Amino acid sequence: MASDDDKPPAAGVAEVVGRLQCRLDALPAEPAHRRIFLGTYLRTTKAVGDAIEQARFEDPDWVDAWDVRFAELYLDAHDLELAGHAVARPWRLAFDAPAELPPLLHVLLGINAHVNYDLPQALLAVISDDDFADRVLMDRRRRDHERIDAVLASRVGAEDDQLSATSAKSLLDRVLTPLNRLSSQRFLRESRQKVWHNTTELQRARAEGPDAYAVRLAELELLSAAKIADLLRPGQVLLRLAVTGFGVTLPPAQR
Repeated sequence: MASDDDKPPAAGVAEVVGRLQCRLDALPAEPAHRRIFLGTYLRTTKAVGDAIEQARFEDPDWVDAWDVRFAELYLDAHDLELAGHAVARPWRLAFDAPAELPPLLHVLLGINAHVNYDLPQALLAVISDDDFADRVLMDRRRRDHERIDAVLASRVGAEDDQLSATSAKSLLDRVLTPLNRLSSQRFLRESRQKVWHNTTELQRARAEGPDAYAVRLAELELLSAAKIADLLRPGQVLLRLAVTGFGVTLPPAQR
């Protein structure tokens, strides 16, 4: 199993891509279904790196640092679980999902853990409490956060084709493909909007102290884990998510 225990944090998205590829190459045969989300995440991270190089963000250095912290949360969970250690419940449920599930569901379970649970933590890692008090700066951060939507939207068709190549689609699935792709773009955008709300809620808790933050993070972990039941319900999951939403929302803190 690959490990970064003896390495410093990744210096940029390009190095993260290399570490993700290392994990993909070293993945043991038994949890081979984990290759599905890992491959999707690798390709998406490459797309984010390309967007940074193409100057599609207002603050590319910040986006680069943010994406590194984001990826490291996944790499840590991946490595810890393979080594037999405990991981956060959304990741444990995603990793323990039956191998025979359709590839799409394995991707959605990974996105749930990584976006709904990990992403607010990654944003907090690169936005200080002082930054939150700077409205101009936070508007810039939010716009760059939203620009990721365009990168994700650009990958939906290619990722759908990739999943189709690994499993047979029913006639209904083929008929619904255009609508499913639009649904994916919609719920990815919706979930990222909720991520920004949850990041703000976690920041308020962080400002109160580590105990308050731990309570709110535990709430987010439970909400993200509970989302899995909806993902695994029978039916056209992408169309359902376009209506009901993919993201989770932290309620106001109890005072």
